[in-house]
Amino acid sequence: MSRARTFPHSVRYFAAQVLALLASLVLAGAAAATTVQPPPSEERYGDTNIAAALYADGAPQAGREWMLALRFTPSAPEWHGYWSNPGDAGQGMRVVLDLPPGWELGEARYPVPKRLVISGLMNHIYEGPYTVLLPVRVPAGADVSAAARVTGHVEFLACTDKICVPQDALLEARQGGDLARWRAEVAPLLDARAAFAIAGKTLRVAVPLPASVTLSDPHLFVANDRLVAYAAPQMFRRAGDVLVAEIQLDQYGTGKAEALSGILSFGDGAGVAFSADPGTVPSGGEVVAGPKAAPVPPLWTLILGALAGGLLLNIMPCVFPILSLKAMTLARAGESEGHARAEGLAYTAGVVIACLALGALLLALRAAGEQVGWAFQLQQPGVVVALLVLAAAITANFAGLFELPAISVNMGSERTGAFATGLLAAFVATPCTGPFMAAALGAALLLPVPQALLLFAFLGLGLALPFLLLGFVPPLRRMLPKPGAWMERFRRLMAIPMALTALALLWLTVQLGGRPFGLIALVLVAGVLLGLFVTGKLQRGGKMAWPAFGLVAAPFLAFALIALPNVYEAKGGQAKESILAAQPFSTEALAAARASGKPVFLYFTADWCVTCKVNEATSIERESTRAAFEEAGVVTLVGDWTVRDEAITQFLTEQGAAGVPLYLWYAPGVSAPEQLPQVLTPEALADKASAGR
Repeated sequence: MSRARTFPHSVRYFAAQVLALLASLVLAGAAAATTVQPPPSEERYGDTNIAAALYADGAPQAGREWMLALRFTPSAPEWHGYWSNPGDAGQGMRVVLDLPPGWELGEARYPVPKRLVISGLMNHIYEGPYTVLLPVRVPAGADVSAAARVTGHVEFLACTDKICVPQDALLEARQGGDLARWRAEVAPLLDARAAFAIAGKTLRVAVPLPASVTLSDPHLFVANDRLVAYAAPQMFRRAGDVLVAEIQLDQYGTGKAEALSGILSFGDGAGVAFSADPGTVPSGGEVVAGPKAAPVPPLWTLILGALAGGLLLNIMPCVFPILSLKAMTLARAGESEGHARAEGLAYTAGVVIACLALGALLLALRAAGEQVGWAFQLQQPGVVVALLVLAAAITANFAGLFELPAISVNMGSERTGAFATGLLAAFVATPCTGPFMAAALGAALLLPVPQALLLFAFLGLGLALPFLLLGFVPPLRRMLPKPGAWMERFRRLMAIPMALTALALLWLTVQLGGRPFGLIALVLVAGVLLGLFVTGKLQRGGKMAWPAFGLVAAPFLAFALIALPNVYEAKGGQAKESILAAQPFSTEALAAARASGKPVFLYFTADWCVTCKVNEATSIERESTRAAFEEAGVVTLVGDWTVRDEAITQFLTEQGAAGVPLYLWYAPGVSAPEQLPQVLTPEALADKASAGR
């Protein structure tokens, strides 16, 4: 909206009209010699689609605010106008008033707009008649009796769902109109100022609002142009008498704002206008609206879910790579009651601390605006390379190449070894989510930090519970084999699954960074193993061993640190080969698939998720599934979360999931998807497709 100008705009407008009239008279003679042209369509200019009229609230008074009302009246129900920020398309009004010198036109005050989404684009509109209030500040000492009649000009856009027509109108303030009702229709301005913060790619706004205010369908209309993604889902949480809104930033915008203003809609046409300054925005709070904003289950049920989920991780396929470590701990737990209890507590402490650390880091990254989820650590190539080296070292230790007190069967402190085993077990075992824990981890991303960390702690307790019970329940320990020479043979046998784990991590390294990246990582592993071989020979000779390891491995480590970043090229997130002809996931692809009227199967996977790969081998990539899908016309979409993908992370969060696998079935004509079990039976998908025919 433009303010009053020194040279009256209506005079310029009148002059332009005179010039246009003269030009038309000149052209009329030339046109008469040829053909007569029809007059311009009245729908192109003027106020025929939406009429605009200016009303004054009484006479102006010196030193006081004088309120004008700009009333818009559509000629038919299909026409709509726009808020000051029209959204993804449209145009806000532009008004100029010819005011006496010293009089100032203030910021326009609007009613609460509505949302109109067409083809994924959101517009902020007004349907039916609506009024915009225009406050005028009259200076003290102004001679209001000598003030001329206020005139002006307004330009705006009138649209239907199919066409848009530019509109303009000359204005002349007149008395009349229902000013009292129009004032009540405008969103009132909050007395207290709101606060906002931009964290990563998310705008967070804290609006002071009593907890007693009912929010049927809240939405935050941001006046700042191109700051937020207008059509993106908005999350709302209550923290006492503060309402916190979280909105995704516009990926093409600057992502910066020195101040913020807008309108908070409660739903049903009610709302408040607000202004916000940069400041502290509370974290956590009760979710009151937003994607998957169903009521969060009671905390005690989430705790039980986390505990049961952690316990079931002990039998999930994704835990198989560390079964050798657990087997060693089980075997050593039979030595004595004191040792068993000490190791049970140490192992539990290691698991719980690792889960708490991963959970705290996850929450911190999300609070900073990063779109990350559970198992985010395995989306980082550097972390996978470190795990590869560690798995190779453990394999060498189990094979007897060298002795490492922290994880050795025969040497070192039992408590230290059990604690280290617990740390590693939790770090490697928790990427995949299983039954029960999926709901708990999804809720942990929405709960206040203390409650979220409590869930992560109980997840670790569930994972460690079998070993904790072994330490404190003697009948369970008596079921274990007695310690003896067999333990050394068992340790060497366990080198086989650990070697397979290392090979799997090497494959994942190639998937994440490409073949050259994997080759450099393999050179690093070879250097570490060479250093461990030298260390083992010195250990067996009773000599100081570990300095030699540093001398041998250091050149390989230095080479890898320099070469790995230079050869890295992201390979994850690409379309996977599938007999189901699966298309890569995107919100646009999902919308198009659902619009086809066919059943849609959407699944999310990752190369580091063993559960995902087992399900794909046993249930998804099957000829029976392909045949059933073809017969039912099922459209298949796949989201590859091997590397970080913010769109996938956001979608998982909207579905209340913290990680993969996630399997969704969209039946035709049904708005909400059905979430399938995370462990699929071989014929589960084929039966699902057949049942939908």
